[in-house]
Amino acid sequence: MSHFSNIKTKIRNLDSLKAALQDLNVDWKNKPGTVRGYQGQTHQADVVIEQNNDYDFGFSWNGNEYELVADLQYWQQPLTVDGFLRQVTQRYAYHTVVNETAEQGFTITEQAKNQDGSIRLVVQRWSA
Repeated sequence: MSHFSNIKTKIRNLDSLKAALQDLNVDWKNKPGTVRGYQGQTHQADVVIEQNNDYDFGFSWNGNEYELVADLQYWQQPLTVDGFLRQVTQRYAYHTVVNETAEQGFTITEQAKNQDGSIRLVVQRWSA
């Protein structure tokens, strides 16, 4: 029986996911690979994050979104799984918004981090 858990996310853009992990100083492999788990079990992932205890976690495409794949019994990160996903999701959303607004011709004119941790962006577009 597999010890791997697949945790659903709303993450659909691999480049924004990688940018989010980079922002959070998460050391990840820049190619698909194998997540190592309990008793030598493995799971394929598009992004692999190795841990010092030889049990990895990563993100794997399920056809709709990137799921977090991990053997949660061996989670060895400074944040809980929920806390980690909250931070990744916030940075992912930031990069998604920045990329989408740039594609539509907007530029960021103001950016501020609020006391509650949210990010406020002001964008503008000049039209002729």
